[in-house]
Amino acid sequence: MQNERIVTVVLKIYIDASTKGNPGPSGGGFMIIGEGLYVQKSFPFTQKLTNHQAEFSVLSSLLDYLLEENLVEHTITVHTDSKVVAQAIAKKFTKNSAFDSLVEEILIKFALFPLLFLKWIPESQNKGADHLARQGLAKALKL
Repeated sequence: MQNERIVTVVLKIYIDASTKGNPGPSGGGFMIIGEGLYVQKSFPFTQKLTNHQAEFSVLSSLLDYLLEENLVEHTITVHTDSKVVAQAIAKKFTKNSAFDSLVEEILIKFALFPLLFLKWIPESQNKGADHLARQGLAKALKL
């Protein structure tokens, strides 16, 4: 029997959203950092969102990207500076019914990832994703 080498890739991901107005034009961004992998994405949202809706939407967009790129089997830690998002996903519940469908959509996607963790971090530790989110907002303002 040959020794098989099991490679575990750990992905650190930072997400953020930016909104002008509440609701208003919004954008999002994420950074993915892993062994031999560095991805930065910024994107506009086509509809007007509240800040919290935009934060949930960035997480949903990130999960779609990870699924499309077949990055499901990695150990993944997603860092967000949104306490609302981190708490709602951890509790699998939100007090604000406006977020129910977003939380449900995200939880369905989360179930497809065996080792995905969501962690709250202070805004000061999320500067890279914040910069990308602001780029996404700039794109949204041009739409």
